[in-house]
Amino acid sequence: MEQTSKRKIEHLRLCTEEDVESKGGGFGDVTLVHKALPEIDKNKINLSVDFLGKHLNAPILIASMTGGHPDTKDINAALAGAAEELGIGMGVGSQRAAVEDPKQEESFRVVRDVAPSAFIYANVGVPQLKEYGIEGIEKTIEMVDADAVAIHLNFLQEAIQPEGDTDASGCLDTIKEICAQSSVPVMVKETGAGISHDVAIALKKAGVSAIDVSGRGGTSFAAVEVCRARAEGDKLLKHLGKTFWDWGIPTPISIVESSVGIPIVATGGVRTGIDMAKCLALGASLCSTALPLIVPARKGKQEIVDKLKIMTEELRTAAFLTGCRSVTDMGSAQIVITGKTREILEQRGFFKIQWRN
Repeated sequence: MEQTSKRKIEHLRLCTEEDVESKGGGFGDVTLVHKALPEIDKNKINLSVDFLGKHLNAPILIASMTGGHPDTKDINAALAGAAEELGIGMGVGSQRAAVEDPKQEESFRVVRDVAPSAFIYANVGVPQLKEYGIEGIEKTIEMVDADAVAIHLNFLQEAIQPEGDTDASGCLDTIKEICAQSSVPVMVKETGAGISHDVAIALKKAGVSAIDVSGRGGTSFAAVEVCRARAEGDKLLKHLGKTFWDWGIPTPISIVESSVGIPIVATGGVRTGIDMAKCLALGASLCSTALPLIVPARKGKQEIVDKLKIMTEELRTAAFLTGCRSVTDMGSAQIVITGKTREILEQRGFFKIQWRN
């Protein structure tokens, strides 16, 4: 139990101090087509969205980051305060540490205390589902009075970390059971390696309400484990982490692959409002980001608010320059796809000519 809590603060520190981003995110292969005569008023662009029964002022979630250690409480409070002020959503980090040790619950409960009206989702890893059952899932939901619960898939990380759980058998059936019994909508989210089309279809059939693709291009937890292995002198795991540093499906490709008729959250390398606009044009319902907010979160709520306001204004400007009055309109924005992203989509059978019309 203590080991899980220690690992949480260690991950946060490494994401702050080390280069842990994966390469090959693919956003450079996606170009929004400029509309010289947008014929709209930028100040009247509507960026609000409805997601899993909640209204958000912008299509933005603060992605799952932390919790489960006393030193993370203030960070989660700052993140929650920003979400509340801006009228957006937020996910907490994995609640495993708090399920194992109730003393860690406060680092998560503070989120709802600070953000009474924001969209908040709980978070638990798929390897723990079989152990916790529906009672454990409901405990994580109650802990933050969650509007939804995210089941995260992190087998890339599990395969590399020394304490990893690599028994992936029966996970889909367990997800199906949780979807049938959960008191709130169930999301499934990757953690940096993306979701493929077959997995997206299976998740939809299992009853999942939304998919967070969390593709390659953002934080690489293989990279995080390289740093941990280096500190522990574990040569094998350090080697594995380096080898699989850039493993996974890039976020733009994963958005297309996961377009199966349920909402898509685009996470993984989303660094600007232009990235967000590209995600929405590719089919995402909303976007989330984590790494760019970690340093601001250590400084306080206002730093997070300022960063997110910049990203939101970038998104609004991109919407204006593509002639889009709303987030829904952005789903039909004209784009051009080139390079490796186009090659992969063509080989996978997903490239659609209408994206360029």
